[in-house]
Amino acid sequence: MKPLLRLTIATPTDLLADDPAVAAVRAEDDSGSFGLLPGHVDLLTALPASVLRWRTADGGLRYCALSGGVLTVSQGRLVAVACRQGKVGTSLETLEAEVQALRAAEADQERQARVEQLRLHANAVRQLMRFMKPAGSALAHPALAEEDQP
Repeated sequence: MKPLLRLTIATPTDLLADDPAVAAVRAEDDSGSFGLLPGHVDLLTALPASVLRWRTADGGLRYCALSGGVLTVSQGRLVAVACRQGKVGTSLETLEAEVQALRAAEADQERQARVEQLRLHANAVRQLMRFMKPAGSALAHPALAEEDQP
């Protein structure tokens, strides 16, 4: 009998997949795409928003769109994925479109966070400059400083 993987995919509230007969798993992390076969060394990696793919022992293909998560391999056969959100489906194209939408939303949130961070930083610098100016100094009144020059 050919060795197989056991794959579980879980969110905090639901078990999306529990397949005891998986021939191979394909996932991606920040370093790129990678495959898992029975006998793989122990592994822990963070997954971005992506589509996890696996081939069942009977040759069928299954997919799960993830909003990101953590993948672990242990004992050379136990593959577990923990994620905040996920959706199991049979259409790779549909799930990849959902992942692209997730990535676009994450990028937009990151841009908004950077803009807010820059705004807060600029306000903090303005406040510091206001409090650091001594009262009546040339910094406080540049026009007065010119009149004092010979």
